[in-house]
Amino acid sequence: MTDTAVYKDPDSLRMTVTAEFEATPERVWQLWADPRQLERWWGPPTYPATVTAHDLRPGGRIEYHMTGPEGDQPAGFWDVLEVDRPNTIVFTDGFADEDGSANLDLPVVTMRVSIENIGGGRTRMAINNDFETVEAMEQLLAMGMEEGMSLAVGQIDQILAEDAAASRAGR
Repeated sequence: MTDTAVYKDPDSLRMTVTAEFEATPERVWQLWADPRQLERWWGPPTYPATVTAHDLRPGGRIEYHMTGPEGDQPAGFWDVLEVDRPNTIVFTDGFADEDGSANLDLPVVTMRVSIENIGGGRTRMAINNDFETVEAMEQLLAMGMEEGMSLAVGQIDQILAEDAAASRAGR
């Protein structure tokens, strides 16, 4: 099982989620680049994601919603700022209203995803979440952002294990 660590630094307005995987950087990249794979892990288990638009390039937008246990469907978007395959993705992450427009009542976070080969067939992924204010950080943490991201990233092992099993079966 992958160790997922979360570091919160209110002084720098940052929360970082890190995880290491038995996979190549290119394979971890595909978890972001393929919308069907992204929706298998992005939402926590009780709020699975559905990706409705996926344009992973600078200036592109990714749109999604999550479906909760009561049928609620909070929506979100990523405005993609930088892409350096398979190493980096930078985007703003915000909440959306029913019509897909930005919900300005909730904070926007800038996320920087770093994917790095650490040797031995392992890859480290770090997701830095930069908040605009202490209040924005506190609000999103109170909404369950830390737990949600930890649970979401924790689902990646299952996807990678299925890859390994399929690879062994295909030999």
